[in-house]
Amino acid sequence: MTVGRHQKENIYLKNDFISYLQSKNLSSSSITHYVRELALFLAWIDKEEIQITKPEVLKYLEYLKNKRNFENISRARVLNSLNHYFTFLLKNEVIASNPCAFIKIRGTKKKSLYRTFTPEELTELYDRFYLLNVRDYDNSHIPKNQRKKSNLSKQRNAVILNVLINQGTTTKEIDTLELDDLDLMNATLKIKGGRKSNARTIPLQATQIGVLMHYLQNIRPQLLEYHQDKDRQRLFLSLPQYSEAKTDSESIMSVFKPLTKQLKQADNNFLNFKQLRASVITNWLKVHGLRKTQNLAGHRYISSTEKYKSNDLEELINDIEKLHPF
Repeated sequence: MTVGRHQKENIYLKNDFISYLQSKNLSSSSITHYVRELALFLAWIDKEEIQITKPEVLKYLEYLKNKRNFENISRARVLNSLNHYFTFLLKNEVIASNPCAFIKIRGTKKKSLYRTFTPEELTELYDRFYLLNVRDYDNSHIPKNQRKKSNLSKQRNAVILNVLINQGTTTKEIDTLELDDLDLMNATLKIKGGRKSNARTIPLQATQIGVLMHYLQNIRPQLLEYHQDKDRQRLFLSLPQYSEAKTDSESIMSVFKPLTKQLKQADNNFLNFKQLRASVITNWLKVHGLRKTQNLAGHRYISSTEKYKSNDLEELINDIEKLHPF
């Protein structure tokens, strides 16, 4: 099967392929990925001035491996994107056979992209959570001697969520934050580096200052009362178990399981905290570009940041038009 350049310009109508993918009930992030990879492939085809055959698909996959240092899992995603495209052409009787048929890349493991939240949707998620679990929460079913702990827990968790949706931190980074990492005077939050991430300093949003100040002045001192060590430096403090009066634990990792359940009740599109981080990074890319987003996210390698570009459906048509005009 071959498709020359003049043929491609006729058959690759602006929205036909996207409509086809949407008819398959694929997520917007998957559609974005497929179309972006197709655009890059078509640009490469033009550059090489070749026709599309099975050997040329194999040549492109080898190019990704040898020249772009793509791992097998990344090349498999590209192959999947191309397979969708040629299946689309086959169904529309533009081609007689699919050049991707029977091509397989071994040693791959499927990794799905997240449905990401826009900045407005993240704010709505936070507001909904706060409404259901703090402001309008009915604690009448909770024993009176446990209501204070319950209330403090929910207010602390709201502040944690506020940081997650604004600074794009991981849950582990939340757990290790210390008082000195928060600088309200300069409106910044310092994140320590880890085994897989770089240290960075992230600006606070103006709306966060009051929230964090209230936490430091009113909520955290009450949480500290439940700790035997009054010199705790952790920014976010744990609470003792139901039957205990005090706690020795510094870690707050246990809060994320109930918080996950509460967030799913607030918005059934919520999956996990990696999804929130992916959303923040995707939104940063639109505003700050690749390099600054890499620094804000703490990625050691630019390739780690680049993968989040495939979550952006809004840019896909512009990308295709730049690389392969209709």
